[in-house]
Amino acid sequence: MDRRALLTGAGAVGASLLAGSGSASASPSGTPGLPRAGLARLREAMAARIAGGELVGIVYAVARGAAVHVETLGRLSLDGDEPMRRGTPFRLASLTKPIIGAATMLLVEEGRLALDEPVDRLLPELAGRRVLARIDGPLDETVPATRPITVEDLLTFRMGYGMIFEPTFEPENYPIIKAANDLRLVMSVPYPPTPHGPDEWIRLFGTLPLMHQPGERWQYNAAARVLSVLIARASGQSLPDFLRTRLLRPLGMRRTGFWLPASDAARLPGMYATNQETQRLEPWPVSPPSEWTRPPAFPDGAAGLASTIDDFLAFAGMLRAGGVHRGRRLLSAESVRLLTTNHLTPEQVAAAGFFPLVGRGWGYGMAVSVAPDEISEPGRYGWEGGFGTAWHNDPNRDLTAIALTQTVDFYTSGIAAEFQRLAADTC
Repeated sequence: MDRRALLTGAGAVGASLLAGSGSASASPSGTPGLPRAGLARLREAMAARIAGGELVGIVYAVARGAAVHVETLGRLSLDGDEPMRRGTPFRLASLTKPIIGAATMLLVEEGRLALDEPVDRLLPELAGRRVLARIDGPLDETVPATRPITVEDLLTFRMGYGMIFEPTFEPENYPIIKAANDLRLVMSVPYPPTPHGPDEWIRLFGTLPLMHQPGERWQYNAAARVLSVLIARASGQSLPDFLRTRLLRPLGMRRTGFWLPASDAARLPGMYATNQETQRLEPWPVSPPSEWTRPPAFPDGAAGLASTIDDFLAFAGMLRAGGVHRGRRLLSAESVRLLTTNHLTPEQVAAAGFFPLVGRGWGYGMAVSVAPDEISEPGRYGWEGGFGTAWHNDPNRDLTAIALTQTVDFYTSGIAAEFQRLAADTC
């Protein structure tokens, strides 16, 4: 699916945006881990995208072993002079999902959740599920669910409910979509956010039937929102408090959260998307900085976090190190293996109908490559965010590559693929 169609928006960027760009490196760019020539090719390619008006700015990182290189290019906005900086905060969008997957595994390790247990114990609103007789049928034509939804169903996005990606998709042809919209559940794009708190959200969601039988199909997004409520109930804390105390703070991710101090929120880059008529980047009027200065009604585990390049590097590096951060084990090696291993059948991958899964399956909250491609051999894992963010770890190369922009065309325009390919060439 074209995210420009999903996240409709629209600006032109000149070569002047390169003024004030810079880079920072935790190790020399010419070290054997990160050779200078590969880094130069990557920088030239991203700078050309900015000069050509396809990006406003970008902060990216490439890490291999102990070598880390961070680069900043462009500016925060089309009409401003402030450059991108290493500490610039970004709306992560769906890069929130891998973090929520890891948070769930902390509770599994503690025995507060079990992968194969029905979610009914903590989410009684989802007990006794009914399933649509056909996905475009009326809500009262249902059959009983063949089994309950499990915790693993949520992690693998096989709970039986999610976004519909069909070539001829029209929301008005699906009563289930209209019902969710009428309830203001916000099941696809994250903005405008749902006005409901977690308990009310799950109550309302529980009034709807499922689209498919639990475990049958991979469907995007909704399961991460349900995990947001499950984690809070299993931990006895709000989702923000649990994340902060059990994952973000131990990783040193002190600038990551569902809301930001006013000084940080003011430095969020402008959001941009391509106007399909003019083919120029224009401001996309969603998620203004003012919304990030207060806690949301529903802390969204699907797309609700903001973060910085160094904070996300800490999370990615922990996974690359098998669950260890600076000598301290935060996740078991088995949890990391489960997070980063494909759990979908070939048939489920083929039926997903969502083009980023081509050649990739799904672990727990992230994609996992299952076939060789121009970027890597099988086993690369990570994900992309619809606001212009991308991350992958490549165990074959001991490599992490992260790109943060706020240009929603970053993935659909092919820039993300170019970044990932050139990042791999830095090895």
